[in-house]
Amino acid sequence: MVAVLGAAVLLGLTACGGGASEHKTTLKLYNDKGAWKPYFQQLNATSKKQIGLTNQPVGYTDEPTYQSFIKASFRTKNKPDLFTWQVGSQLQDIATTGQVADTTDIWNQGVKSGDLSNDVKKYYTVDGKQYCVPLNVSYWVMFYNKKVFAEAGVKEPTSWADLMADAQKLKAHGVTPFYQTNILFSFVWFQQLLLGTDPQLYEDLSTGKAKYTDPGVVKVMQQWKGMIDKGYMSDAGDKTDPGALLKSGKVAMVPDGTWFNTTMSQLKMKPGSDYGTFVIPNVNPSLSTTSMAFESGPLCSLTKAPDPQASLKYLKWWVGKDAQTTWSNSRNDVSANPKVTSTDPNLTTLTKKANSSSTKLYLRYFEAAPPPVLTAALDGFGAFLANPGTYLKQLQNIQQAADQYWSQHK
Repeated sequence: MVAVLGAAVLLGLTACGGGASEHKTTLKLYNDKGAWKPYFQQLNATSKKQIGLTNQPVGYTDEPTYQSFIKASFRTKNKPDLFTWQVGSQLQDIATTGQVADTTDIWNQGVKSGDLSNDVKKYYTVDGKQYCVPLNVSYWVMFYNKKVFAEAGVKEPTSWADLMADAQKLKAHGVTPFYQTNILFSFVWFQQLLLGTDPQLYEDLSTGKAKYTDPGVVKVMQQWKGMIDKGYMSDAGDKTDPGALLKSGKVAMVPDGTWFNTTMSQLKMKPGSDYGTFVIPNVNPSLSTTSMAFESGPLCSLTKAPDPQASLKYLKWWVGKDAQTTWSNSRNDVSANPKVTSTDPNLTTLTKKANSSSTKLYLRYFEAAPPPVLTAALDGFGAFLANPGTYLKQLQNIQQAADQYWSQHK
């Protein structure tokens, strides 16, 4: 009778816990990065040895399907142990549901130990608390073909004036200075020019405090048009991969996230000898810090995950130096942990620069803009690239979408 009663009590505790009493050793890591499966798996030997946990990647390639599954898991018993997401308004939307695990303690300890950046922390903060940890961080810099630079007699610029002088020399040498595209990444030059001119205006756009028709924004579009008119930009409609254009020397420079190193590796381009990178100088030389765009994707858990303690234990381990060294080097990208040294010395230098007092990080436009505004902006920038003279009309169209969004999200 006692044995039966004991079994009933145990069964009841398990049922009430929703599976939370299960002590897991393998955590299913749901993600929207199906191609990253081998990178996730490379961490398992170290994590099993250090914390007794491994991950099992479950990758999606269709973003809407993935987001629907994660949001549905908030209401069903089919819950992920870990999952990837996006910062900005998308993180805020799920954090306010009360379903996402609070990681404030991990962030406080990580910032104190130097494993996490205080600049990045605010992008994981909702109503004074932190949620999730960085899955990855990439800094937006300029990649350039070293052979093309040498043949044209130009060097890495240290000011915007130098960069424009280099562009003129490269054009005279028969090389298109800069890459641009109207496919998804049409926002890149808008982001760079505005951040380098007026970073406060850049941030105010993302919160609805400024308008796309404000004089400062119009001026940036005029400057962008001016660079196109001078022949400094590639054909935005060219579907050729930017890595291939850079390798061939058809374009001299490509502004991109440090994850672009993976593309360069696949093209057999060697960092330091075939290509280099530099921090893009501010347009406005009077700014006290260099503005650098960065992107970061969260790795999250749920408050009612199958084994909440195991999931949080993994997130805490994830931000540490051992995990991040393996993770960043496997993808040939920088780490969210400023203490990690890359196998690529240039990436280590960029990490130090990005986390120094002379640099200020700003969230990439793709995540900073609310989704409905982003959609209108990508359409508007694409239309501008097809006909640069329509820049004012495109800004007005984007502002209409912004007005509608912010009227409902005060």
